[in-house]
Amino acid sequence: MIEKGNPLDLTGKVAVITGAGGGIGLAVAQMLSAYGAAVALVDISSKGEEKAQELRDAGRNAAFFACDVTNEENVKNTVEAIVSRFGRIDILHNNAGVTVRKTIDALSEKEWDFVLDVGLKGLFLMSKYVIPEMKKVGGGSIVNTGSGWGLKGGDQAAAYCAVKGGIVNVTRAMAIDHGKDHIRVNSINPGDTVTDMMIDEGWQTGEIKSEADIEPFLYSCGAGRPLGRIGMPEDIAKGVLFLVSDLAGWMTGAALVVDGGGIA
Repeated sequence: MIEKGNPLDLTGKVAVITGAGGGIGLAVAQMLSAYGAAVALVDISSKGEEKAQELRDAGRNAAFFACDVTNEENVKNTVEAIVSRFGRIDILHNNAGVTVRKTIDALSEKEWDFVLDVGLKGLFLMSKYVIPEMKKVGGGSIVNTGSGWGLKGGDQAAAYCAVKGGIVNVTRAMAIDHGKDHIRVNSINPGDTVTDMMIDEGWQTGEIKSEADIEPFLYSCGAGRPLGRIGMPEDIAKGVLFLVSDLAGWMTGAALVVDGGGIA
C-alpha cells in the first residue's frame, strides 16, 4: 500500500547551484531552500551575495561563493569552501551558461571558446570536484541545464546548440558511470524563459531594438507554444525540485523538457 509522505522535503540536504546570481539559477536556489535545503549560490558576479543575504533574511540557510567555473583551481577551492561551510554536498545544479547568437561563419574563435568553456567545461569541473563529495555521503543528485535547442536545432546559435546538445548527452554518460555510486544525473531542458540572458539574446538578434520592444519580444517567444506563454524561472525551478527529490528516485540519464509544449 502506498502511503502519503513528503517526498519533496530536502531538509538536511546541501545544494550547490551555479549561475545562481539571477534567472533560473536564482529561482532554483529559492525553490530548493523553500523545501529545506541549505543552498550554495555560485556565480562569477558578486551580485550573488545580495541574493544569498535575501535568503538568509527570510530564515533560510544560504551562502554565496564567487567562482569562475572555467578555472579549475577556482572551482576546486570553491567546492572545498562549500564543504567547509556546510559539511557536505548532496545536490549539484550545473546551470551556468552563456550564449552568443551567431552562425558558425560569423563566430570568432574567442566567442566559440567562451560559450563552450562556461557551459561544458564549467559542468565538467564542478562535477569533477563535487562527485567525490557526494560519494562520501552515499550518493546525490546532479541536474544539468540543457535546452530545447539541445534536443533540436536553433537559428543563429551554433555554439549554444553545441553546448546544450553536449550537455544532454554528457548527462547520459554521467548517469551510466555514477549510478553505482547512487548518484542520479539528469538534464532539465527549458524553452524560452524570462531571464536577462533571454533579453540579451533579443538585442543580439535585432528582435529588440529599443526598450519598448522587450515586452512584445517576450510575448512573441511564448505565443506560439501550446500553453501560450513564455516560461518563468520558477517554472524551471519546479522541474529541478522534482528531479532532485525522492519523486524522481528512479530517474537518471533523462532529459526533462519544460517548455510549454514548444518541442511538441
